[in-house]
Amino acid sequence: GVAARHPPRRGPHIRPLRPPRSEGVRLPPPPRGAAADGDCAPSQAPAGASEELSPRPHPAQLRSGLLIAQRQARDRTITLYLAIFDNVLHRLRFSKFISVIRADIPESETLIEGLLQNGRLTFDQLVGRTISKVPEGTIRPAREEIRMNFNKLVYARYVERCPKAEPYFNPQEDEQSTAARRRVPKTAEEVLSLEQKVVNTATLSDPERFSEIPYGMEDASKTNDCPHNAVAGAKRKHGAFEIDEELNSTIAENEVLWRVNFEKFIFCLKKKFCADRKKPKLKVGTHPIWESFFEANLTDKDTNSVTSSTNGILEKLGQKEGTAAMTIGDIKPVLLDLQCTTSDGEEFTFDLRKMVEACRNEEIESLVKKKYGQEAFTIFRLLVTQGCAVETDQIIDTTILDKQIVHSTLYKLWNDGYIDTEKIASAAGTGYAQFFVWRAKNTFREQFIDNLYHAALNLRQMVNYIAELLLEGSKDETKLRNRKNILILALTRHDDSLMLFHDF
Repeated sequence: GVAARHPPRRGPHIRPLRPPRSEGVRLPPPPRGAAADGDCAPSQAPAGASEELSPRPHPAQLRSGLLIAQRQARDRTITLYLAIFDNVLHRLRFSKFISVIRADIPESETLIEGLLQNGRLTFDQLVGRTISKVPEGTIRPAREEIRMNFNKLVYARYVERCPKAEPYFNPQEDEQSTAARRRVPKTAEEVLSLEQKVVNTATLSDPERFSEIPYGMEDASKTNDCPHNAVAGAKRKHGAFEIDEELNSTIAENEVLWRVNFEKFIFCLKKKFCADRKKPKLKVGTHPIWESFFEANLTDKDTNSVTSSTNGILEKLGQKEGTAAMTIGDIKPVLLDLQCTTSDGEEFTFDLRKMVEACRNEEIESLVKKKYGQEAFTIFRLLVTQGCAVETDQIIDTTILDKQIVHSTLYKLWNDGYIDTEKIASAAGTGYAQFFVWRAKNTFREQFIDNLYHAALNLRQMVNYIAELLLEGSKDETKLRNRKNILILALTRHDDSLMLFHDF
């Protein structure tokens, strides 16, 4: 969760988490008999009234007190907490995240496992946890070795520093900036939710997020063995800078909180998904080139494409068995055949967005085919491909299906909310008073995602139910364990579809 501090809004649903300070302002009484310019003197008390009545406050004091009270009410902030549901869903993928680290930086697997299990830890806590996990009788890793493995994770952006604990976010200022943007010419701008705006406000800059823990002077020689020594193996400062470096290292180890960078892991899973989805359509002998292309990706800043150089691809091919003799002439035709683009012939780019879009359509069309049959699959694909309203006769002519089958199939798809229909008046002389046009609904994907969430919930509830039976000590314990493993495996595979529509 992220705690956001901003001024209170009007409404009974927002309450401060701690008692507010007193808004009362003490005003000293004016001198007896004093009156402001143009103001009458205090009226005399009626007969029988007490002589101890307080005199009227001075008007200037009233105005000053009201201004102070308004300023205090305006400056007061409250703290609200938001649940980040995307991070809750990521708990399903912890095993996938660990497999990514196991393939890329296996020596740092214990560190990433500790962060996944505990959420956020300091480096000092990670060191204690790592040492406690070492079996008895084996050599415990040194602190500097653990630091080096940790810096590999930070350098590769698998781990980041935690964002600001209480970011300041003012909805009123945000609404004013949004209104100002509306007055400028319209551009394609993504609409962000309140949760996303607060998260963006709390996010640190990239140099702060991925700032590694500095090494001591005595550890400079050890950094040469690190594969990611571009930053860790930099020259150490001398003289007066040694004290600052030691201070920064102590703060980074004992005070800074670290967490897993989910964006990096999701991008890795996205690349793996697209690479695996394309493999069945590849020609014989091109699989190593396709894998090496994804492994040699130059940057992770753009999560919508993969860009690799020919030299990087050749380097990755040299590490595989049976592909070390490949040349640039062998690589370029294969990459162009796989719809990769290039501007100079040295770097090739593959658009992941087009691949993800095609995979989403295939998932929905596959569901339509299983539920309604081949005829519905053909009609629905035609409507999705056209992207506009299609007349009934045009659907019959294009799909070459029987007229009665087309009518009944269209009604089924319309009744279940996959397509929309509209009556249009016919032109004079056609012999028809009106005709129907059909189009794929814009919300059919949202409906499909809702079905995915419900299926995941059902699987999770079944797993929890079996876990309760195992705790109660059921007789068929072996059968229940096997059934639980099958359900967990099904939930893991089902999560691939969730990521395709929600995260990719």
